[in-house]
Amino acid sequence: MTSQTLSQKSLQHKAKKIKLVALDMDGTLTDGSINISAEGELFKRFNAKDGLGVTTAVRHGLRVAVITGRKGAIVQRRAEELGIGEDVMSGISAKKQALQALADKYNLSLDEIAFMGDDLNDLSALQAAGLSAAPADAAEDVKQRADFIAPHKGGKGAVRDLLELILKARGVWTAIVEEYTEEGKGDRQ
Repeated sequence: MTSQTLSQKSLQHKAKKIKLVALDMDGTLTDGSINISAEGELFKRFNAKDGLGVTTAVRHGLRVAVITGRKGAIVQRRAEELGIGEDVMSGISAKKQALQALADKYNLSLDEIAFMGDDLNDLSALQAAGLSAAPADAAEDVKQRADFIAPHKGGKGAVRDLLELILKARGVWTAIVEEYTEEGKGDRQ
């Protein structure tokens, strides 16, 4: 089902149920670039808006997890910065099974889990999740199967788009914005 065929009401209904958001790393939380030297991966580029979205969502009761096919210290470090280090699953080729493992760990149904991915290796998890999402620059076959296509690209705010959708559906976004008019909340970016 594509975002063009899923009504806004249906999208909001699905988003309101979400208790856990699982994210692919490369192409979703990053722009998909892989920077490698002879010593291994050098760096990944992350977006501060995505980071603030993650920490704000966690502070407001959403669990956020990472399911990625790649391994490396960079993924774990970024997750720890955002307060989601305990739910990093790296080196994963069977993402649907990883999604089910998260559901089992937190006693959730798959309908209560959103998954955002950008490429073919994300399709099994994307189709299993209660709410499927893709960045604007995801592979066409992924976008065709996503409930929600973010207006932003991977590593450029797509994760924030998804988290805002969910927090708005839960009715807490206005309160979050109001909190920030008073002062910062210590969220990491």
